[in-house]
Amino acid sequence: MVQLVERQQDYQAIARKLSQEFSGNAVARDLEAGLPTYEIDRLRQAGLLTLVIPSEYGGAGESIPTAMKVLQELSKADGSVGQLYCNHLGLTTLAHVSGSSTQKEYYYRGTVEHQWFWGNSINLRDTRLKLTPTGDRFRLDGVKGFGTGIPVADQLVFGAFQEGVEVPFLVVLPKGREGITFNDDWNNVGQRRTASGSISFDNVRVEPSEILGYPNPPDNAFATFLGIIAQLTKAYVYLGIAEGALEAASQYTRTLSRPWITSGVSYATADPYILQHYGELWSSLAAAIALADRTAQAAQAAWEKESALTHEERAEVAVAVFATKAAATRAGLEVTNHIFELTGSRSTDVQFGFDRYWRDLRTFTLHDPVDYKYRDIGNWFLNHEHPVVTQYS
Repeated sequence: MVQLVERQQDYQAIARKLSQEFSGNAVARDLEAGLPTYEIDRLRQAGLLTLVIPSEYGGAGESIPTAMKVLQELSKADGSVGQLYCNHLGLTTLAHVSGSSTQKEYYYRGTVEHQWFWGNSINLRDTRLKLTPTGDRFRLDGVKGFGTGIPVADQLVFGAFQEGVEVPFLVVLPKGREGITFNDDWNNVGQRRTASGSISFDNVRVEPSEILGYPNPPDNAFATFLGIIAQLTKAYVYLGIAEGALEAASQYTRTLSRPWITSGVSYATADPYILQHYGELWSSLAAAIALADRTAQAAQAAWEKESALTHEERAEVAVAVFATKAAATRAGLEVTNHIFELTGSRSTDVQFGFDRYWRDLRTFTLHDPVDYKYRDIGNWFLNHEHPVVTQYS
């Protein structure tokens, strides 16, 4: 137990140091946009790309709770880094759940040996990417509306559809595969450094071994558990962004803010209006973080059961994750919306970059409306019905 705690502290300390580095140039990188080559290189150099790969394959073998705290720390500095890393964490374990034993070993060991960074454009709601058999191989043709980290990734994961086959396929291709074109058209308000533009495919070769096999057995609860993990990682990105925003705002308030003229105090840190709102925001965020940490422990226990996980147990974790994501969304939007009221008009200067916290968070949260999470939680609580299993849950 002592050794485990020491390792956890080491990785969180590494993430904290890297987060401080990212914070120092986050505003400039956000304004520049472009490809996150520097960010991925630093994650690789810091040894964080193999964090959750089991130790028997050469990875760090860290738990879900530890990985979530590392992710939260990185997200405090930069929402783009948070999104890139949260996707990478899930993708490195994809073959563990959805692949054959051979694929599982190949991708785990390859990620450790070559320090692969993983990117994806799965989004199974976008059905335009077609997988077609051609002799003893396959080909990909079509387009994906957006991806994450594709032009800087070593392993690329795509969700594709085959004519006449109801269940979509997950395809893993190495970087440089001929026929894949990243269109460099990501110009959204937030997540500016995630390289999330659209991708075109023209007669892209796919080997049978590059198509992940269905989980065995395909109908067990563990087969869909990565959707739960994906939801949890996103919640920790939200929490990290909010925590970073609140810390940056508090530093500004301590050093540059002025009290309101009718407050009756000489310093912003004594302004009762400012104190009340910092207290409210901190309390909301602290509660969401506490819920997330409890949920991460439950997710770890479920993950360790693998194929022995029951549908009832999966449902219990799903509801906890939904509640966590809803709380993280609400707390995150409260913090990133209200920090300007606590820092004052001068803090809107571009040099401070306070707006990036809201832009990064809002761009991310719109992928999965939290209202549907509340609906599923209510249905479970009142009617004892399990959440519907989808790629997002």
